[in-house]
Amino acid sequence: MKKPPIVTSISTAVFSLFLAGCQSVPAPEAILPVPQEKQVNWQKMETYAFVHFGLNTFNDREWGYGDSDPKTFNPARLDCEQWVQTFVHSGMKGVILTAKHHDGFCLWPTQLTEYCIRNTPYKDGKGDIVRELSDACKKYGIKFAVYLSPWDRHQANYGTPEYVDYFYKQLNELLTNYGDVFEIWFDGANGGDGWYGGAKDVRTIDRKTYYDYPRAYKMIDELQPQAVIFSDGGPGCRWVGNESGFAGATNWSFLRAGEVYPGYPKYRELQYGHADGNQWVAAECDVSIRPGWFYHPEEDDKVKTVDQLTDLYYRSVGHNATLLLNFPVDRNGLIHPTDSLNAVSFHQRVQKELADNLLSSAKVVASDERGGKFRVCAATDGKYETYWATNDGVTSADLTFTFTQPTKMNRVMIQEYIPLGQRVKSFVVEYKEGDQWLPVKCNEETTTVGYKRLLRFETVETEELRIRFTDARGCLCISEAGAYYAPDATENYTSATSELRTFPFAILGVDAEEAKKCSDKNDQTTALISGKEIVIDLGENRTIHSFYYLPDQSEYSKGLISSYELSAGTTEETMQVVAQGEFSNIRNNPILQNVYFSPVEARYLRLKATRMVDESDSLGIAEIGCQQSLSRILFVLSAPSVTSLFIGLI
Repeated sequence: MKKPPIVTSISTAVFSLFLAGCQSVPAPEAILPVPQEKQVNWQKMETYAFVHFGLNTFNDREWGYGDSDPKTFNPARLDCEQWVQTFVHSGMKGVILTAKHHDGFCLWPTQLTEYCIRNTPYKDGKGDIVRELSDACKKYGIKFAVYLSPWDRHQANYGTPEYVDYFYKQLNELLTNYGDVFEIWFDGANGGDGWYGGAKDVRTIDRKTYYDYPRAYKMIDELQPQAVIFSDGGPGCRWVGNESGFAGATNWSFLRAGEVYPGYPKYRELQYGHADGNQWVAAECDVSIRPGWFYHPEEDDKVKTVDQLTDLYYRSVGHNATLLLNFPVDRNGLIHPTDSLNAVSFHQRVQKELADNLLSSAKVVASDERGGKFRVCAATDGKYETYWATNDGVTSADLTFTFTQPTKMNRVMIQEYIPLGQRVKSFVVEYKEGDQWLPVKCNEETTTVGYKRLLRFETVETEELRIRFTDARGCLCISEAGAYYAPDATENYTSATSELRTFPFAILGVDAEEAKKCSDKNDQTTALISGKEIVIDLGENRTIHSFYYLPDQSEYSKGLISSYELSAGTTEETMQVVAQGEFSNIRNNPILQNVYFSPVEARYLRLKATRMVDESDSLGIAEIGCQQSLSRILFVLSAPSVTSLFIGLI
């Protein structure tokens, strides 16, 4: 038999020895808690879309009361493929549809209630938007998911055991008729006032026990085992504690099991997770591309800009969370062109900024290395499933990158291999200037990493970059590291309050120094006003027709008005109610609120809180502005949001 060439035999032997060496180095042990495979796959999606569309769209509501006529639902040009194509071009990996919001209206032809798409003019009652969107997702290769509100302001039996059975029958329909879903979204808003079959009362439920959520988890595990379950506290993924679209720079993927429930009062904790948690529940950042979740024509010029969306990407995906970006479909049944353009442009911006990993061609040295297939080269090979690891017990180590020439950069990316747990507790990014190592200048703490951490900083030019991991829960497991240069990056935004022009006014009965905080154009000052109402004196009669209110957005928003009554008149004694209603979902989404009414001549305005988010609170107001105009005053907010109250005048 012919013998193989010696060189081949040697090469084979060397390769075999290499493989044997790799296999002889054991992988690090997992540090609990760890994610399920479906949770890892979910986080790898990074960005996906939300769609709010329903009766609220046609009745100019955010939270429908449950009494809107189904006959008002009639989109003339509805095209789910247009939605999905927008998502695909925006880099979204899936979409979650609000199949039923709090008003109880169902976008599929359920046989469980008459309050559904069967009884609308759309396709003569033969439409099924859940089916249409699911089919469009399959056609264009993205994932599909559903939102089903546990709260139902329409159903007469809400608050009874019979409603819970009805809810689970709805869930079963959605889980069995529309193919695979990647997520089930349960809203934390539960119980309160509603139409309730004409009762028009308030229903109170025990949020911890009423819905018997273990029953839902069992059903989902049986029918859609790949689906991740969203709620305030998971168990699949958690709400991030705000509806502004960002997570904390420190963000653990853990919660203490069984502690967080729908309506959890310490919801701000969810921005950061529980460092001592024992259950893997990563954060999802939900935010709308417009101020509201549903479409309102007056918000056509309030679509988040490319700069704002880019900022949110870095503070959501770049803070170890996912980004769920909402698109309010308009009354034609289409995504508005401005929304589409900004979403696509934002994706292109991010792709451009993170296109060229400068570390992939740099020389890298690690201060500690486990060896085998866990060598430092794994941290820059572009593969998530390979990772650099330190030896057991080594919880601090450095990665030093050397470039062939001075190189500009202002972004760093780090990823941990999360199937073995989240480990990093703190890190520092440094660059070399001469013989000295200096920290990069950034505006956030460098603590946790998780699935992905993106750090933005002032541009540096250097021949050496160092990432120092200073503390961890166990040995390091770093899947990827990257550095990038974004020459056109814009991280600073001008506060909209500084652009407001107001005419003089007075707030009656309020201390002058305190009242000044309402008109100092400083969104960091807030007037705390005792009582539940204020009276504004415009100084002279004016024709008014609109009211704008943006509540306090400090970490724990103070003095939030849930329901209101607005009165106006030429004298204090003759004021009449011109508008009343609720600022829906204001606690979780404290955005600019718009109230419009028939024009009225008035000098005095009375804002009365008929219900507060926290009844023990007094009013908290950062800015009041009264501005004369020939039309409705519309303000475009820049990121971050400002804290203001505006009154629009003709």
